Amino acid sequence: MGSMQTAFVHAAILSTLALPAAAAETCRDHYRSEGTPMLQAITYKTWMIFPSVSPKAAFDRVTRAVLAEGFVGVHVEKQLGTLTAQQETSGSGRPQTLRVVVRKAGTGSRVDALFMVQAGQIGQDVDQNLCRVVDAAAQ
Repeated sequence: MGSMQTAFVHAAILSTLALPAAAAETCRDHYRSEGTPMLQAITYKTWMIFPSVSPKAAFDRVTRAVLAEGFVGVHVEKQLGTLTAQQETSGSGRPQTLRVVVRKAGTGSRVDALFMVQAGQIGQDVDQNLCRVVDAAAQ
């Protein structure tokens, strides 16, 4: 292969590799969990940056989304951009905790969400539920 053909092949490979990185990230791309199911407490977390949404607008939208999800004991610290809420769905009387933090990121906002369950509990569809709350910042 000549150097021109080799350069073309390398450029083609690099452009193919670059395509996924250029795709927009989603909330699900940032989703992680820490802890051992049933043996330890588990923290599920995710985050997103919304470049064109002010922290105030993002916080208001996320707060409405949390309320719509049916959480109770919602505690809002608007000046700090934090929201903490509880839910008890296992029948054990041991609540799970949701914490959302909204802060300035460049000209927009970053929204972090954590959902914590106690040892012996597991979360179901947590990625979808957390991302529904986080993504509400853009709507």
